Parts: sequence; structure tokens; C-alpha cells
Amino acid sequence: MKKLILSASVLSSIAAYGQQKDTVKMNKMDEVIINAYIKKDSEYTNKMPLRAIENPQVYSSIDRVALENQMIFTVDEAYRNVTGLQKMWNATGRAGDGGAYVNLRGFISNNSLRNGLVAPVSGTVDAVNIEKIEVLKGPSATLYGSNVTSYGGVINRVTKKPYDSLAGNVLVSAGRYDYYRAQADLNAPLTKDKSLLFRVNTAYTTEGNFQNSKVHNKYFAFTPSLTWKVNDKVDVDLEYEMFDNKAQSEQNFFFIGPLSAFGFSGMKDLEKAGLDYKQPYVGSGLYNTGRTRNLFGQVNYKINEHIRSSTSVNSAYSYSNGFNPYFYITTKSYGADPNDKEVGLYRGDQSTADSKQRYLQVQQNFNFDFHIGRMRNRTVVGGDYLRTRNDQFFYFGVIDFVPFTGNMDYTNFNADYVTNYYNSIRNTPAWDSSIWPLKNKSNTYSAYVSNVITPVQGLNLMTAIRYESVEFNGGVKGSNETPAYTQRAWSPKLGLVYELVKEKLSVFGNYQNSFTSNGYFVSDTASNLSLSDPEKANQWEGGFKADLWHGKVNATLNYYNINVKNTLQTIGYTPQGRAIEQQMGKRNSKGIELEVNAYLVKGFSLIAGLSYNDSKFTETTDVTVLGKRPNTASSPWLANFNATYQFTEGNLKGFGLAFGGNYASANKIINTTNGTFELPKYVVLNANVFYDAKKFRVGVKADNLTNEHYWIGYTTANAQKLLNVAGSFSYKF
Repeated sequence: MKKLILSASVLSSIAAYGQQKDTVKMNKMDEVIINAYIKKDSEYTNKMPLRAIENPQVYSSIDRVALENQMIFTVDEAYRNVTGLQKMWNATGRAGDGGAYVNLRGFISNNSLRNGLVAPVSGTVDAVNIEKIEVLKGPSATLYGSNVTSYGGVINRVTKKPYDSLAGNVLVSAGRYDYYRAQADLNAPLTKDKSLLFRVNTAYTTEGNFQNSKVHNKYFAFTPSLTWKVNDKVDVDLEYEMFDNKAQSEQNFFFIGPLSAFGFSGMKDLEKAGLDYKQPYVGSGLYNTGRTRNLFGQVNYKINEHIRSSTSVNSAYSYSNGFNPYFYITTKSYGADPNDKEVGLYRGDQSTADSKQRYLQVQQNFNFDFHIGRMRNRTVVGGDYLRTRNDQFFYFGVIDFVPFTGNMDYTNFNADYVTNYYNSIRNTPAWDSSIWPLKNKSNTYSAYVSNVITPVQGLNLMTAIRYESVEFNGGVKGSNETPAYTQRAWSPKLGLVYELVKEKLSVFGNYQNSFTSNGYFVSDTASNLSLSDPEKANQWEGGFKADLWHGKVNATLNYYNINVKNTLQTIGYTPQGRAIEQQMGKRNSKGIELEVNAYLVKGFSLIAGLSYNDSKFTETTDVTVLGKRPNTASSPWLANFNATYQFTEGNLKGFGLAFGGNYASANKIINTTNGTFELPKYVVLNANVFYDAKKFRVGVKADNLTNEHYWIGYTTANAQKLLNVAGSFSYKF
């Protein structure tokens, strides 16, 4: 309580950060606040312009101004504003799989799209070039394909665009855990007629580790963009994203079987037994170097008033090299000796060496808006080609065992220690079982069409379908050659929206489909591979959307039911630690979501949401999980809120305060008839204050006000930061 009172005292004495003049000029502060917190209409959710109230897709959106008011600098932090989303794993920076992982509707997802095209970031995603974050809920393969979508949803980063005036800002920030940041945003027209526009956003961040003062992570972002307005009908956009990082990943605790035999049912029990929340069980120097390079080009051609063409070419590249420490919580005998009761940590590493992943995407869309009689039709017809290439190399090892207690010095587990271990086995048979190359190529060809027809005013009917062919060219997966294969699938989508009250209240329903070509999987202890059948998901959903009080309040209440078949499920591990899988049959995930975005009174805004998910295996050959919630399904109950009040007139004009938080119920990361183990429920509270003037903005924030011990993870436990205070100052010109 003393810490909470102290934090509140600090917050009340300072004002917050930001920038008000940006992509769109606002004449009134009220308009800025409303547009920051009220859900925007989106062209990306269905690849066509649709108002939120007439869109059968459920989605959440977070505007850049809301992020500024909360003093959020990364996309990963911004997720706390999304209803039904729970972060499960922070970024590791590894090529191909190093970005943060989240859970949506009981399924794992990550950041995969930028402006509707494939552009994953294999590290912490800097928000310096973010205009808006959109989270599309439910299976979305019909319009976005199987390669980057999750059955729970897909995340789309909408980036800032150049505009036609000279302006910019610079910002500096500093805070606890050796946090320092500098960023800049510069926009300028390059020609007198303002047909050529340029904008660059860049940021450099250094940050310590709350458990280890000797760790210093570094992040750099450079994101220029160019717009050429050729004439009234043609414009060209060109964007580049460069993200570099050198970071030591957080401590990830894995588990060898249930710990119920030792009297442990959750992380609170382990903390009582000696596992120290704030203890670094590693030393320094175990850094991973990661790079992301994304290049995006688009030509938009307005053929006439009813037909538009969009041609996009997109290249995405990620690279990583370095260490990735991890831990197994178990006994020294790995549970083989029933008399061994001392639970501790096996410390290990999974490094990457010059690992690369590449995407090349070419997409063509034609949008039509026309009438047949009195019936309006909005149609998109498109085709997509995606080439994927993996050239990754992993090497790993479990190196030593340490107890939780004993006043040990754990800093010996450092870069030299791990390097010496690898050198000791490099020319021995043990090295062959410690490497895991992943090299393959694939080509995906897709075509899709979607139509929204309005037979009578207020009624919109959507039909859509996609055909996709995945041609895997073969490669290497571990010690096995992976054969080539071709798999094809159709993905339909249906939607209905009826406005019960014109432009204010609508009832909607949708059917959405998705599929995944999982290819070959390890099917036994000998690491033999088997070809999986395509995994398929079907969702039925219905609910209400409201847009009330002249657009100052919008809300969505919905129920969904997702059925998945041909699911791959881990049933064990090979002697080399590789996951053994089977196609376990069927899985169901259903739930409810309530989201509200409101500008309640002058200057006061609210983002809030509540969700419940019920997920379980309904058919499986593994009787230990039949009827159980999957250990990757996250917490059943989630809640989020953020309330902001900003004075819009008087002597305090520009001064604002914000308070918010997140709740998550207990998360069972081991859930079988043989035993369970859970991460405890948590409530994390955040607050900040700011003062926004014409030429500058200052502010301070405090995250995790109550110093809550809280863990995230799927099949893992990852301790999160304690009380974190930071301040910032920005100058605008």
C-alpha cells in the first residue's frame, strides 16, 4: 500500500508525454480524443470499405493517440487494450518465431500482418510507425490465407502515412530498470505541388532486465515511407521497416510433467518452496542479435467512380544469431528416481546461428461498388502469391542443474559458460543430436472473391470464398529430409448484418472458416515424420453492435463457437527433446465478448472489455486430455479497461490523467488427468498523467502499480516486470 500511495503521489505531481499534431490535423481537442478512443471503420477487415456497424466481422482497434496517452511505445504493450487478448510469451528475437505470442479465443497467434500483407517482426515490435492496431477476431483465412492467420484471430499493424505539410516531433524518455529511449517523427512534402511526400519515424531504446542489472538490451527502429500522387487517379506508396535488436530473452520456465507428486499445484507453491520471482538464474552476455527488414510497395489506381485497383508487392526478412536460455523445472533425476524429491532448475539454451526467414508476396485486388437495380453491391476480387523460405539453424543443450535454494551464485551461467559447453561437444556424437536445421521452400497460390449486397436499406449480406494451393518443395527438418507435398483447400465465409435502429444498433451473424497445412510432423521417439491432413476450423458467431450518442459510444456483444478437427497435439518428446505429435481429433472453443469504447462526457474516454472462453478437446486418442482445456488456451476470464480524462478548456487545458488495468483468471499450463499446474490469477494496474501544449508534451507513467507478481506463458511460466515508472518529454514543430 505504501508503494501504491507513493506512486500515486509521484503521478499527481507531473504531466505526460506525446504529440497531438500528426497524420490528421484536428481543430479541436475533443475531436482528437474522440477519434483516439472510438472504434474506426476499417478497410482491412474485409478488404473493402465498411462501417463498423455494418461489418459482420468482430474486431478491435487501438489508435496511436490512445497509445500516446498511455505512454506505450511498443505494439506488444498495446495488446493490453484489446478485449479477449492475453499475451502469452514475450519476444525472443529469433528468426521465424521470435515475436511475442498472444492468445485469442483459445488459440495462439502473433503479429503477422502490416497493412493487410504478411510482414512479421521477429522481436519486440516498436510502435513508432503505428497509426492503428487492428485485431480481427475468429478464423480469417478466407481473405488472408492460412499461412499467417490463427483460428482465434489475426493482428494487423496499420502504419503512419506521409501528409502534405512540414511537421514533426522528437521525444526522449527514461525510467526504471535502466530504460532510455529517443525517437523522432519527421514529415515533409518533397515537391512544391505536394505530389511527393516523405515521412520517417525512428527510435532507439536501451533497457535493463528487472531481474538482472547486468543485462542491457538494445532496440533500433527506422521506418521511412514515401507517397507519390501521380495524378487524381493513381498514387504510389513505398514503405520500409528496419528493426534491429540485441537482447537477452526473459527467463522461460518449462516443466517436466505435472508437479503434483511433489505437492505443487501452481507457481505460488513453487515460490513458497524457494523459486525467487526476482532472482536471475543466469548471468550476462547471453544475447541474441535479431534483424527484421520489411519492404512494401503499392500502386492504387482509381479506374472510375465504381472500380479501384490495388497492386501490392511485399518482402519480409528476419535474421537471428545468438543465445536463448531456458529452464526446465523438475527434479535432478528428471522424475526417474521416486526418492528424488528436490525440485530445481535444469538450465539450458537453444541458440540460432545465422538463421533466416524470407517472404515474398504479390497481391492484386479489384474493388467494385455498383448497383443492380436498387441493390448495392460492394465486391473485392483478388489473387495472391506468397513465397516462403526458411534457412534456420538451431543448436541446443541442457547444461546443468541448480536448486532453488542454497544462496548460490547463478551468474556463472553466462556466455562463456554456454559457449564452452558447445565447444566441448562440437566434435562428438552428442553434437549431432543437439542440432536442428530447418530448411525449406514453399509457394502458395490463392484467389478469392467477397461480395456485400444490400438488398434493402439496413440489411447487408456477405458471401466470400477463397481457394488456396500450398506447394511445399521439400527440405530438411532436424535430422530428417522433409518430402515435398501439395495441399489445397477452399475457405468460405458468410455474414449478415441488419440495422435494428438505423446507424445505431445492428444484429449480426457470421460463419468463418480457416485451415492450416501443417505438413509433416514428428510422430514417434525415433523422429520419424508423418504427413498431416489439413487442419480445419469452422466458426459460427452472432451478436449486437451499437453506435450511440452521435458516435460517442460504440459497443459489441457477441458469442462465438469454433470447432477444429485434425488438430496436432504434443504427446511426448524424443530423447533429443523434439516434440512428438499426433492428429488428436477435434477441439471446441466457445465464448462471449463484450467491448465498449466511449467518450462519455467532455474530455473523458473509456476503453473496456470482458471475455470468457470455454475450450476443450472433444475427440482425442489421448484420454488424459479428453474433455480438458488445452494447456495453450490461456486464462478463461479476461478483463481490460483504461479510463482517460483530459481537460479541453480552461487553465488546465491539455492536462490529462489515465488509469487502467488487466485481470486474468488462473491459467492451467499443465492440464491432464495425471495432474494440473497453473499460473495464478492476476490484477495489474497502470496509471499515467500528461500535459499536452502546442509545442511540447511531458508525462510520466507507472505500470504495475501494486508490484503484482504475475506470470504469463503457454506451457511455460514467465515472470513479468514489477513496478515500473518512466517519464518523457517531446518537442513538436
